[in-house]
Amino acid sequence: MNSTEQQNKASGQLFTVSAPSGAGKTSLVQALIGAVPNIGVSVSHTTRARRAGEHDGVNYHFVDAQRFEAMRKAGDFLEHATVFSNRYGTSKAEVEAKLASGDDVILEIDWQGAAQIKQQLPATLSIFILPPSLQALQERLTGRGQDDEAVIAGRMQAAVDEISHYGSADYLVVNEVFETALAELEHIVRSQRLRLARQQKQHAGLLSELLG
Repeated sequence: MNSTEQQNKASGQLFTVSAPSGAGKTSLVQALIGAVPNIGVSVSHTTRARRAGEHDGVNYHFVDAQRFEAMRKAGDFLEHATVFSNRYGTSKAEVEAKLASGDDVILEIDWQGAAQIKQQLPATLSIFILPPSLQALQERLTGRGQDDEAVIAGRMQAAVDEISHYGSADYLVVNEVFETALAELEHIVRSQRLRLARQQKQHAGLLSELLG
């Protein structure tokens, strides 16, 4: 990309996606990234232990508690939170670099993290994903085969609290039929790319020519 193209390239849009555990947030975001160009996730830092099949730098940046605390004190996180005794944080530098390149960025975080980011970056658009029912949510959590009954019960209780904060989001998507929920997410992202301010920046040369 030459200097003129870079100058005319609009900054990307930051999205936060929140949902109770088991609502299908991660699967939807991964499918969205595969369907829409120039959009990606910011990989969070966490003190949580790595699960089977997860890779450092892909699923999360896995760090110990001491490293995480040092980053927090240095102001390296846009937001950070403790969930189920594990700490999670979003790298400020990573998000800013991706947005400056013109790519859209999605952050998969809970409602508290989304609120923190909205406060710092008001232009952020928040999306909340709901399950079609609590029964469906419990079936999904049980079907994972990763947690025992006590853990699942705890996640269900936390899910109700998480869902109660849906009203703070800009968009609401119900994940009953995966393909429908994915299409709705695509519409949200693509519509933001057609907003006037972004199109003016992207097509400054064309507008100048058309207006003489």
